[in-house]
Amino acid sequence: MKNSKAVFVLVALLFAGLLAAAAVLYGNLSSRYDSGSLTAQEDSSRVILAPDFTVTGQDGSQTALSDFLGTPVVLNFWASWCGPCKSEMPAFDTAWAEYGDRVQFMMVNLTDNARETQASARDFLDGSGYSFPVFFDTGLSAAAAYGVTGIPVTYFINAQGQIVARASAAMDYDTLVTGIGLLLED
Repeated sequence: MKNSKAVFVLVALLFAGLLAAAAVLYGNLSSRYDSGSLTAQEDSSRVILAPDFTVTGQDGSQTALSDFLGTPVVLNFWASWCGPCKSEMPAFDTAWAEYGDRVQFMMVNLTDNARETQASARDFLDGSGYSFPVFFDTGLSAAAAYGVTGIPVTYFINAQGQIVARASAAMDYDTLVTGIGLLLED
């Protein structure tokens, strides 16, 4: 009985120490993470052309990024199972309502037909009421063209087809509008 109490106390102390270490580590790492970070292309002499790709629209039609050459594009990669993706959707919907007449939004769903299907994405969208244009990357060719390894990720592409900024985390409305501002000042 005495041994079991000692083991219990030892386990409780180890667990408390582990929690304290995790709290310190979380505090150190989270202070370095900025969820609203937007990385703008600093060197205007170095042009980065946006890779072209073709995706499927909600109506089944094929759409290429190059179809929008001459119009600024906000390109976002997302999935319905992605919590940070879902958290930024209201900001995108609000921005679409405000800027959709001047900027093309391409909300590209990573439809791998395993973890994400068109049906699961549509179910999510049907329950949300979002109005922005959604496209399905059924072959993941768009994701491959941009080297997408994590989502959400958003690219801001000017009317000339050049990437002017990128955000690799969930954005709030103000950060999204800052990126759109970069497109509209060109």
